[in-house]
Amino acid sequence: MPRARGARRSFPRGGRPVQELFGRLADGTEVHRWSLENGGTRLKVLSYGGIVQSLEIPDRAGRYANVSLGFATVEEYVAGSPYFGALIGRYGNRIGAGRFTLDGKTYALSVNDGENSLHGGTSGFDRAVWDVEPFTDGPDVGLRLSRTSPDGEMGYPGTLAVQVRYTLTERGEWRIDYEATTDRTTVVNLTHHVYWNLAGEGSGPVHDHELTIAAGHYTPVDPGLIPTGEPADVKGTPFDFRTGKTVGADLRAADPQLLHAKGFDHNWVLDKGVTDGPEWAATLVDPASGRTLRISTTEPGLQFYSGNFLDGTLVGGSGRSYRQGDALCLETQHFPDSPNRPAYPSTVLRPGETYRSTTVHAFA
Repeated sequence: MPRARGARRSFPRGGRPVQELFGRLADGTEVHRWSLENGGTRLKVLSYGGIVQSLEIPDRAGRYANVSLGFATVEEYVAGSPYFGALIGRYGNRIGAGRFTLDGKTYALSVNDGENSLHGGTSGFDRAVWDVEPFTDGPDVGLRLSRTSPDGEMGYPGTLAVQVRYTLTERGEWRIDYEATTDRTTVVNLTHHVYWNLAGEGSGPVHDHELTIAAGHYTPVDPGLIPTGEPADVKGTPFDFRTGKTVGADLRAADPQLLHAKGFDHNWVLDKGVTDGPEWAATLVDPASGRTLRISTTEPGLQFYSGNFLDGTLVGGSGRSYRQGDALCLETQHFPDSPNRPAYPSTVLRPGETYRSTTVHAFA
């Protein structure tokens, strides 16, 4: 069966993205891989799940490394990926008890995380095959991914038409623009689930990475990782990343919140709130390589997950196993369980409205 198994291919420098067959699903559906390069950033994207299979950036000496965890074959993604590099929907993060009430009607969702619904359920956007169209826009290049989620998919109301643009700018930024419309009132919270290791995929723990988050509050969670209510002040807690510190500095603190999640797996309430254009939210630095990631977004929240549930059973494209703390996620989002929390920023989308969200990843 034709598939790409990690063989290096030349990237189209600043030109139109290149398509190749990556593999086939069990039902024969073809999965394609798209390769694009611009501004010194190299990106490989699958039509399955909108997955970023690899994202390569140079270190201070100009040496490239893939800084995103991922697999070599489509079969591995299907068999048991913890959302490596995936496009997430209809609802990023958790919804408590797998249900919510909207306009007086209660909707039961697909449950896949204890009693909760996580990242859209058992067959979320990360398991769909997307239509992909390459584009060029002046000096920028990218991919336009689209699909229609039918009414009732994973329990969500409304037929949701979704379009997501991945753009590599001439400055090497990776920009994601999300849009969605619905024919019935529903809830939407789209995000992306790259596992970052700026030292390079498979290189070991990210505990020495330095992280700054522009947030004075976070949302504490119960043992099921559902927010308990009002945001809490980060001051004097392991959750204070306002001035920057290493990921591992407080990772083993005897804090009940860290014990719930076996590390960090929480939503930070960004000081900027919801914004019309992307504004700075977080910066991640690997001092050893000099690689830097700066994230800007229109979203009000950021989920920092410290790779707590990687257990060494998964082997990446480099042939190395992934163990606890070998990567981290920084998912821009609205807050977890917002459909059940009227005080949180709303995730409701009604007919005639357009859901829009933008996140920009800048590398240095």
